[in-house]
Amino acid sequence: MLEQRIQQHFFESADLKYQSAEVLSRPVADAAQAIVAGLTAGGRLFTAGAGVAASLAQLMANELLGRFERERPGLAAMALGQDGSSLGALARLGTLESVLARQLEPLGQPGDLLLLVDPEGDDPGLRAAAQSAQGKDMTVIALTGQAKGQPGGALAAVLGETDVLVAVPHERRARVLEALLLVLHCLCDAIDLQLLGEQDPA
Repeated sequence: MLEQRIQQHFFESADLKYQSAEVLSRPVADAAQAIVAGLTAGGRLFTAGAGVAASLAQLMANELLGRFERERPGLAAMALGQDGSSLGALARLGTLESVLARQLEPLGQPGDLLLLVDPEGDDPGLRAAAQSAQGKDMTVIALTGQAKGQPGGALAAVLGETDVLVAVPHERRARVLEALLLVLHCLCDAIDLQLLGEQDPA
């Protein structure tokens, strides 16, 4: 019984990834192209996530600043702080929902990018950050799932024409997070491919 349930998780995750491949390949490619265009023009990529997804945002920044699978110079990427000290200090200046937007005020510049990871697409702090970034002429890339059948949830509603939405076609949070990790790895690989070209076969 328990083993069957565990196997079912594997099957559901694999099915979602297989079904999402065609749906997500174009928006992921668009996001990778936007990131490369911004970084090569001197912009920076800021990342942020809601709750546990903040760790995925941190992972993305780390793999660009450091490396993914291939050696290359570090890229200008930074995860917006959500640690306790940052939250406490900034929350005194406003609501917790405005912390990320507050960080973008002095840091964000035109030509920079903001990548948001929000499995449900309903985090008010990430929506505020997206609007703050748009006010600074930054491109917003939103990695989300579905909420009540709506791809991207409420976050999608604040995106502009030049922003990119990558919405995993599923509502279950665990499955969406699993798929978003794959999306982030696809982004890192696509960025390296554009910057470094095809890797020589081993």
